[in-house]
Order: sequence, then C-alpha cells, then structure tokens
Amino acid sequence: MKRTTLLGFTILGVLGLAAPHAVYPIIAMKVLCLALFACAYNLLPGYTGLISFGHAAYFGSSAYIAGHAAKVLGFTPELALLAGTAWALALGWAFGSLAIRRQGIYFAMITLGLAQVIYFLASQMKFTGGEDGLQAVPRGSLFGLVSLDGNMMMYYFVFAVFMAAFWLIYRIVDSPFGHVLQSIRENEVRTISLGYDVDKYKLMAFVLSAGLSGLAGSAKVLVFQFASLTDVYWHTNGLVILIMLLGGMGTLFGPVVGAILVVALDHYLASFGSWVTIITGVIFVICVLTFRRGMVGELLALVKR
Repeated sequence: MKRTTLLGFTILGVLGLAAPHAVYPIIAMKVLCLALFACAYNLLPGYTGLISFGHAAYFGSSAYIAGHAAKVLGFTPELALLAGTAWALALGWAFGSLAIRRQGIYFAMITLGLAQVIYFLASQMKFTGGEDGLQAVPRGSLFGLVSLDGNMMMYYFVFAVFMAAFWLIYRIVDSPFGHVLQSIRENEVRTISLGYDVDKYKLMAFVLSAGLSGLAGSAKVLVFQFASLTDVYWHTNGLVILIMLLGGMGTLFGPVVGAILVVALDHYLASFGSWVTIITGVIFVICVLTFRRGMVGELLALVKR
C-alpha cells in the first residue's frame, strides 16, 4: 500500500470513528451510504471508462429487497444486506450482459432504459408499497445478539460495512484486474490487441459495481427504515455522478469527499427553503469549473507537481 493511500485510510478511519460524536449520527450514516454508492459507481466511469445512467436501479431495488427481507421474512441485518447485495449482483449481470454489447452513448442509454424498467416495476408491485414506499423496516439485531435500534450502534455497523467495502474497492483497482480496467479506459483497442477479453472484464467491472451499489442501498434502507421510488429514480443516478465529479473521478477517496460536501450542503442550507437548489447549483458549477479533476484529483496533481 502506498504511503499516501495508507495515510488516507488512517484519516478516514479516525474521522469515521469520531463522526457520530461531532454530527448527528443519521447525517453521518447518510454520508457513508452515499459515499459507498459513489465509490461503487466510480469503478465504471472512473476506472473502466463506461458511463452508466442506470445505477439507481441497483441501489434502489436492493433497498426494497433488503427491506422486504428484514420486515417480512425476518432476516437479521447482516442477512438482509447479503440478500440485497446478491440481488444487485444478479441484476447487474443480467443488465450488464446486454449493455456491454454497445459503447459510448448507446451503452449509457441502454443502462438508463433498463433502469426505467426497474422504476416502473417498483411503482407497480405490491411488496414495494408503490408511491407510499416500503415503510417501518426494522433494524433488528446483529447476528441476533446486538440490537441496532440505537443510532450509535447502527452507525458503527454501517461504518464497518463501509470500511470493508471500501477496502475491497481499493484491492480491486490496485490489482492486475484493476490495471486491465484502466487500460480499457485509456485505450480499448490496444488492450484487445494485447489479448485481453475486454467484454469479460467490462462485465466483471459492471457486476462488481452493481453489487457494491446494492450493498449501499441495502445499508440505506436499514438506516432510514424505508425505501421509496426516489431510490430507483434516475435523479439518484444524477446525484451519484455529481458526487463523483466533485470529489474526483478515477480517484479512490474522491467520491467520499464528494459525498461529504453534498450532504453538508443539503443539511446546512436547508434553512434557505426553495433557494437551496439555486445556491447548491451555483456552488456545484463553481466547484466543477475550478476543480476540473475534482477536489481530490486536483490535490493529487498538486502533490505530484
């Protein structure tokens, strides 16, 4: 592990442990869920060069599956997370197998179209609650022993899940597999000429990204104890793209910084009422124009210089 990466993990761990004592735990958990979602999404455009407009389908549908498993089937929290993640992996494989047949804007439009199918199904199926959403999802007890009803215990559970998933993402991008993904991003034709099965690598990256997005959605439904149509709507995918761009596309810690910024603005500007959208939009435009490689991307470039 590089020295800068080790330092980043250390800072992230210290801040994560201290966060619920400095801010409201629910806000901190929202940051963790969005950060994990953005890090998972970053595997595609940031490291593979594939722009997806449909990742809200995996985030939102996994929230429904995990919530249903916990509420109706009586799954414990860890099993509910596994159920939501397994669903996202399967859905990612099914959708990815279709989408990788095309490139560029056609790939993006296929992912968006498939995601809209999931949105339609979520609005029509009975177990999702339709426009009312899936409500009163119990947090339950971890391994049937430790109650997660308290916000502090729930936070540290979500934080442990986030750190484990974040470490996995790091291992993915820092492995030979991750280097091939970056090669595809930089020059797909040359990667093919070197003998790599590019479609296979793209599909694997797509499935991993979908599965980790599903894990984020599953954690989200346990935190807030409900799932709604907003989770599967395409606006959610736009939000995660914005988070990734603000923090730094193709950087490990960029999506985490982007998630902190977005949640902080949403929380602390809430008192401005309807003006919050305009103020937030102006701030985002300034940030994107000023930090074209994202905040972390610009910082890394400055360190290299």
